[in-house]
Order: sequence, then structure tokens, then C-alpha cells
Amino acid sequence: MNILIIGNGGREHALAWKVSQSPLAHHIFIAPGNPGTARVAKAKNVAITVTDIDALVSFVQDQAIDLCIVGPEVPLSLGLCDRLRQLHIACIGPNKNAALLEASKAFCKDFLTRHHIPTARYQTFTNAGDAKQFIRNNPASWVIKADGLAAGKGVIIAHDQASAEIAIDSLQPHRLVIEEFLVGEEVSFICLVDGEHALPLATSQDHKTRDDGDLGPNTGGMGAYSPAPIVTSALQQRILDEVIYPTIRGMQHEERPFSGFLYAGLMIDAQGNPKVLEFNCRLGDPETQPLMMRLQTDLVELCIACVEQTLDQIDCDWDTRIALGVVMCAEGYPQDYRKADVISGLDTLSTSNELQVFQAGTHLNAAGQLSTSGGRVLCVTTLGDSVVAAQKTAYAACANIHWQGAFYRRDIGHRAVK
Repeated sequence: MNILIIGNGGREHALAWKVSQSPLAHHIFIAPGNPGTARVAKAKNVAITVTDIDALVSFVQDQAIDLCIVGPEVPLSLGLCDRLRQLHIACIGPNKNAALLEASKAFCKDFLTRHHIPTARYQTFTNAGDAKQFIRNNPASWVIKADGLAAGKGVIIAHDQASAEIAIDSLQPHRLVIEEFLVGEEVSFICLVDGEHALPLATSQDHKTRDDGDLGPNTGGMGAYSPAPIVTSALQQRILDEVIYPTIRGMQHEERPFSGFLYAGLMIDAQGNPKVLEFNCRLGDPETQPLMMRLQTDLVELCIACVEQTLDQIDCDWDTRIALGVVMCAEGYPQDYRKADVISGLDTLSTSNELQVFQAGTHLNAAGQLSTSGGRVLCVTTLGDSVVAAQKTAYAACANIHWQGAFYRRDIGHRAVK
């Protein structure tokens, strides 16, 4: 098969790495890819941006692509999968109408309410003054979200009125969703969905805040590990029964059938009850990196089953070890960050099926040196017999990689250790 992966981050590097292990994969193209994906076996980068839908569709036709896997959310919201399905090209990702689950936080919250799926209380505002008056009338901790795609950074937690009003101003001119601040443990529950059936992937847990101890500003994700011990088999069944399948049925009912990766960001309270924080319509980043390290089933076969709507006939096998990924960031992230710093030390690491460094915000400079180009630069991902063992290997690798201002959290996986 000729396979096209859309995107240029660590998620897409991990997908390309896993797809390359499939005997079904003949040629793998990544648009636009990064220096890491360019080194994957069978793979070649293609200089097409993720927003150039016409060029992507033309490439798919010219290269006789058999399967397209869409990594990021933007091309989904622009209708790439609609165009590909009109041409009878197999693709993994929802159509534009279904991608509203992620593209509009207001739509998502209203959808959850319509279908009685557990989530936080909320209100939607189009006027900043009305939003501030609501905060003044309801003193509490609130989560303030921009209604739209914000690359994982359009969410601000405010524990007092002053910080809430600053957050409201900073997220203008977006429509705003203000919802109650939930207390508990956050987990990532990702399924592959074929419109009717859901195949749960291994559980995982992301670390959203920048600093150790779950402090600091929200980011796109500072690291992740799999499995998440809090998700027992009983809780997994509850999530499927109370969240995933009601969502699939609700989307069918609203004539927005969902096909692709469905990511439910959940808060699990002290009593073990799940509530939906958000939906993503694609694999998470950095959750994908540890998930691909643990996945033992052929990823291409899973994608084919999704396209053929036979996910109920397939099982997913996982390495029993712990996978853990540490994201190395550029100085200043998630605000304005340094760029073009030369990265050293990668060539000293011996990568294997137990240790991979997935590239995200990287590029080759004019001298051919690997340099930083994004806020999240690398995801150092390992397998270990325990969380502590995986941490030890990952952080030893991180210590060998250098560029000016590089930083990373030192406590990825701390909840599982506790």
C-alpha cells in the first residue's frame, strides 16, 4: 500500500515509525513531515502544508495513495476527509461536520448536554462584558476556553475573579465557554471508531501543565505515559457505556457519523465517576508516542478495519510494559519561544524498540544541522518494566540531548508512581 500521513509533529513521527513496521506498507509519505520522519524506513517527506487541501488531494491522486492518516486537527476542520472520501480514498479521520466535536468547544458542550453525557456545568458567551459579569456573580474556580482550535493552548484555569477577567481578555475575540473547574485525575481515553464500533486503545495520561507538580501554564502536553493505572477494567467499561457509545450514537442521530480516532479527555473524580473535559478528533500528542511504543498489532491493519467498519472483529495487542514519553521544549514555551538553536547529542543515543526520540519542532538549518523550530521540540520515549524504570531510561536520554534553553518536566509519570 501507498500511505500518506498528514502532519509534521512528534505524533506523525511516531505514526510513521509504527506504519513502517507493517508488511502492508510499501511507500510512506509524510506531508510535510520533519527531519525525523525523513529518516524512517520506507518514508519520504512531501513539501505540502497541512492546510493546503487542494495540493494534498492532488498528491493523493497523483501518487495513487491507498490510505491517508490525518494527524492534526486543522485539515480535519477544513474538510480534507470529505474531499478524500468523495474520491473513494480510504482515510482515517472524521468529516468536517463530525470534526466540530473538537473544532467548536461550544458545539461539543451543547452536544454533551443534548445526549446526557457527563460533563462540567458551563455557559457560553459572545460578549466579554457578559462573561465578566457572570464571573463576578458566581465566585468560584473556572475553566475559560476559546471556542475554536487553539493548538492545545486555548484553555486557562482561573481560581479568582481577577485572573478570570484577565483570561477573558486574553482569549478575545473568540466566543468563550466558561465551565466549572473539576477536581480529580485527568486521563486520556482514545478509541478508533468506524461509525458504529469503538476499539479502545491502551489508556494513557498526559501532563498538560508546564512545570513539575502539575503547576504553571497549560501547554499542548509536556509528556505522557501508558497505561494509566486509574483506569481499571470496570472504569473502562463505564467510559465506553457512558461516554464513547453515547457519543457515537449521538453523532449518528445528528447525521454526523464519526469515523477516525476519538480522544476523550476525562476527569475522574474521587468517587471514580468520569466527566468529559474535551473531545479531540485525532490521536493526542504526546500520548501517541508511548501508545505506538506499546502497540503490537499492525497499525495499518487497524486502519483498514476502521475503513471497512469491522473494528468489532479485531483485537488490539499491547506490550505489557510501561511506555513513557518526556517532551523537551524550547526556552519560553508555551509563550514566545527561542528558535534556530542547534541540537546536539542525538547521535550519541542508541535507539531501539525500547528507546525512540520522536522529533516535533525541528528543522535542518542552512548548514544541515538539526535545529529547533517549535515550542515542543522532541519527545524522548521509552519502555520499562515499571514507571520508575521507564523514567530512569527516558531522563538519562534527555540528559544527553542539548540546545540552548532546553527544558522539560522532571516528574512525568508521578501519579502512577504514587
